[in-house]
Amino acid sequence: MDEPQPITVALLGGGTVGGEVARLMAVNADDLRARVGAPVQLTGIAVRDRARPRPGIDPSLLTDDAMGLAGSGADIVIEVMGGIEPARSLILAAMAAGSSVVTANKALLAADGASLFAAAAAHDVDLYFEASVAGAIPILRPMRESMVGDRITRVLGIVNGTTNFILTKMDELGADYAEVLAEAQALGYAEADPTADVAGHDAAAKAAILAELAFHTSVTIADVHCEGITNVTAADMQAARDMGFVIKLLAVAELAAGSDGEPGVIVRVHPAMVPRTHPLASVREAFNAVFVSADAAGEVMFYGRGAGGAPTASAVLGDVVAAARNRRTGGRAPGQSTYARLPVLPVGAASTRYYVNIDVADRPGVLASIASTFALEEVSIQVVRQDGHGEDAGLIVRTHQASDEALSRTVERLRALDCVRRVVGVMRVEGEA
Repeated sequence: MDEPQPITVALLGGGTVGGEVARLMAVNADDLRARVGAPVQLTGIAVRDRARPRPGIDPSLLTDDAMGLAGSGADIVIEVMGGIEPARSLILAAMAAGSSVVTANKALLAADGASLFAAAAAHDVDLYFEASVAGAIPILRPMRESMVGDRITRVLGIVNGTTNFILTKMDELGADYAEVLAEAQALGYAEADPTADVAGHDAAAKAAILAELAFHTSVTIADVHCEGITNVTAADMQAARDMGFVIKLLAVAELAAGSDGEPGVIVRVHPAMVPRTHPLASVREAFNAVFVSADAAGEVMFYGRGAGGAPTASAVLGDVVAAARNRRTGGRAPGQSTYARLPVLPVGAASTRYYVNIDVADRPGVLASIASTFALEEVSIQVVRQDGHGEDAGLIVRTHQASDEALSRTVERLRALDCVRRVVGVMRVEGEA
């Protein structure tokens, strides 16, 4: 038989992920060939600094002409540079040259995925992006393909390893945020500038991608309500432990009813208390886990390593194999599916339970005043715990299900009471039956 033509691959980015992709392509060359039905040939790697040593990578593959490599007409272009530009321009140039694209770029997909999908459709090429969310965990393809016959109602998960590491250590050690962040930076779990992780932006980008797939509705990062973990304290952690909870940074995307009663989508990222009996409570350190709830399938959980060179490269190469097979057979990846066009609702329409920590004056009638304030906004109290200390007292209130809007109004009323010294903290409670 004639030797099949190789599937050519151009790689944009030679950092942690790109270097691991190149290494695995070399190490697994025979397996990739068997799975694709043709050799998979790396034709070039675009890097910023060609002089930097890159052990295990053929220096002849390196180029600093990223645009030239992107437009070279390779069968598949892999983009693992990150950021919005020049990644967007490079991907569009690759598609215009007839290349299918595999990307791990969550920021670009969450900001402007629509233009990438439109270009892929216009040039009849594939766009794969499994590595953009949760590293090695196969979550996007099951939602994009395996569950496409079902109706997804909610996606709930831990999708950022840095914040999960920090919160795990705060829970285990009883330490403050700043102390654990310094440890995470020393160990390489957090960047020197950790803002994208600890402020929730990384998780928000992933939440937007998950929500668009789940609900067939255009969702960008601008639609995601986002709160980070910088205000989570050791006192919050202790209160959570005392009540049988653990604090996690959660990404939540769900169907909900708007003020007009019509269906919409709410997408939010924020710290939340999770019962220690819930599977998400046992997701420790830099691991990720995502729950997908659907009408027919029920609740499905995906768990694994959510970041790192090797896990992310694994997801990238899975997409490369899929795109390479399509090249050989003439198949195509699913395109963007936003037919539902549901409105994205404000976070005030979300409904959940809450934890409220209040410093109050320790005098008769305070508890009654607090309770009546919650009642004015029709927020039902589930549990109250009171700790007296001198002239001050601490009240911890857990509510039944209430809207975010009603809880926000309640907190403003509490701050106006003369018996309330300050509202120390407010946190949502997720995962309770």
